[in-house]
Amino acid sequence: MATTKVDPKLNESETAKTAKTYQGLTSQQLIDAYRIMFTSRRVDDREILLKRQQKVFFQISGAGHEALGVAAAFVLKPGYDWFYPYYRDRALCLALGATPYEMLLGAVGAADDPSSGGRQMPSHWAFKRLNVVTQSSATGTQILQAVGCAEAGRYFAKHPNAAGKAEGDYRQFKDVQFQGDEITYVSLGDGTTSGGEFWEALNTASNRRLPVIFCVEDNQYAISVPVEVQTSGGNISRLVSGFPNFHFEEIDGTDPVVAYAAFKRAADYCRAGHGPAFVHAHVIRPYSHSLSDDERLYRPDAERQADAARDPVHRLQLFLLREGILDEKGINKIEKEIDEQMQADTDRALEAAVPQPETIYNFVYSPDLDPTSAAFETHAAAPEAATDGKRSADSQNKATPNKTMADLINATLRDEMRRDERVVIFGEDVADASREEYLKQKLIKGKGGVFKLTSGLQIEFGSDRVFNSPLAESNIVGRATGMATRGLKPVVEIQFFDYIWPAMMQLRDELPIIRWRSNNAFSAPVVVRVAIGGYLTGGAIYHSQCGESIFTHTPGLRVVFPSNALDAAGLLRTAIRCDDPVLFLEHKRLYRETYGRAPYPGPDYMVPFGKAKIVQPGTGLTVITYGAVVPRALQAAQKLEREYQVSVELIDLRSLNPFDWDAIAASVKKTNRALVAYEDSLSWGYGAEIAARIADQLFHHLDAPVKRIAATDTFVAYQPILENAILPQASDLFRAMKELAEF
Repeated sequence: MATTKVDPKLNESETAKTAKTYQGLTSQQLIDAYRIMFTSRRVDDREILLKRQQKVFFQISGAGHEALGVAAAFVLKPGYDWFYPYYRDRALCLALGATPYEMLLGAVGAADDPSSGGRQMPSHWAFKRLNVVTQSSATGTQILQAVGCAEAGRYFAKHPNAAGKAEGDYRQFKDVQFQGDEITYVSLGDGTTSGGEFWEALNTASNRRLPVIFCVEDNQYAISVPVEVQTSGGNISRLVSGFPNFHFEEIDGTDPVVAYAAFKRAADYCRAGHGPAFVHAHVIRPYSHSLSDDERLYRPDAERQADAARDPVHRLQLFLLREGILDEKGINKIEKEIDEQMQADTDRALEAAVPQPETIYNFVYSPDLDPTSAAFETHAAAPEAATDGKRSADSQNKATPNKTMADLINATLRDEMRRDERVVIFGEDVADASREEYLKQKLIKGKGGVFKLTSGLQIEFGSDRVFNSPLAESNIVGRATGMATRGLKPVVEIQFFDYIWPAMMQLRDELPIIRWRSNNAFSAPVVVRVAIGGYLTGGAIYHSQCGESIFTHTPGLRVVFPSNALDAAGLLRTAIRCDDPVLFLEHKRLYRETYGRAPYPGPDYMVPFGKAKIVQPGTGLTVITYGAVVPRALQAAQKLEREYQVSVELIDLRSLNPFDWDAIAASVKKTNRALVAYEDSLSWGYGAEIAARIADQLFHHLDAPVKRIAATDTFVAYQPILENAILPQASDLFRAMKELAEF
């Protein structure tokens, strides 16, 4: 923040003036505010000029929002509090400590752009040293993440030992800082309040009394859509006023004195632990939404002129003159200094090196920890193995050595929670009981998930580590993303794959891309467990679908899909210790199947990602599959060998992204025939990519066309006769294998 020294020769009258405060702001702070606000406007203007000269490629301004941003920054603490701003918050970031030069580096897309290294649009802020978290273009996705960020701060304050580093897993590369009374600031435009995630965030912050300041910067327009079309009654403050535990402010956001006082009251409320605050600031937008927009097409001159009369930069200038804090000469001196520095910064930025094409693959995944490496390949322990001197999580192995996939997932979660205090588990119905008094009074046994996979975990580890979420999938994944950004390891559950879609914005545009878009400044290694698949008898349309190819098509997201209990335990442990976000798909039909049961392999058993398993070796043809199709393919392969003496090599991929191409290639080169089998719909499914790669790269080794067998291109029906016709059965696999062998 710029400062101006007080002349020691000032007379008593002038000294008295400098000592005067304005709702807590000193004269010097107001001078500093003007310097920052004018700088912010000048950066906007310079970027607009550069865009018209085709030297930058996009421009969106913070004009009209400057007073509000500076006021928030004067109250809050960079590098102490946490910030989830949006693209109008240029002045906020400058006041926190970002520089115009850094912003111009972002505008030109320079390699040294601290926000993204040239990967993200300008005005999408990320300054790690200031705790300004990487920003998306999808408006509103940051709000739930901010809630998760605040939850993480509270968690570390209660569990300070969890912040410690550890060798060999994500913690080694994830620094944690917490203060105990930090605030999370999140800002958004008035249009964003129309999104569901805004309301989900307010609900959770209210319910959990989280120290979050929600700042709505209301300039009356979401691009061209006016506020009365976006918001019932045209005023968001009226709509949110019923949320309990909130401190509310509705202010003129073009007045830095008023804004500072409001933020001070809001911050004091949050730091005292009372709950969240909501600041609704009426600001202006004197420029178009972005340089790609022309507001003259939908805003008349009279309306635009009325906004210009409230311009916060001009208003503060007049205030400084009227109060005698600065004279015209002082104003001109500040503005001249800023203009000279702006020219120098622009010249430097235009000369800055641009990122090289070969860097595009950097930071899609963690550069520090490779979950495909030998470090994640360990052997199963003896059944009597213990964990940290305690009984193993499956100490009953001697009596009943073979356990279901559900049992081993539960045991793995239990051991990882014992090992790593950063692990927290939440989702719909995952707790034993949210009303803990029922458990304490032994009135109930407890639930622990609709499939009982988290049973007993809340009882052992407490309600701050295992808890229920609202029935809102985006709430689960968004909060988890914010938590993981701070260093926690959320292992969250989406109850059914069929209901994952409300979280799609977080799963596609946020969680997997945070590391890449921030050029490795931030990361969020969340584990998302999802029950998936059919073969249920009665699951029907909304409890039986697959669709894994949508997520394997998402860079930055690891996707695994075990077919048996032992692999589920090993892959889940790798997922939890991994430094990347992981989608962990658990087939519901396999949870308690006889097929694939195994003893608990101990608290350190891991299976590396990207390593397939040869379920059955063979020489006649290769079958590549995963999930619940594995036991059906094995049944078909054994029948083919009995009846036709055809030896089938059956490959269980286990990991879908990354997948084991080397194992596939070696097998196809040996057998010269390939069948790809999967449960999802045939067209555009995951198996289509495998088949295409085999045809592309192994064509000269093939003695027959690559064949696929999968579900029909429909949804899964309720009636068992229809379900059997839709999903690939062992008989379908047998016929496909036989046809391929006979080709």
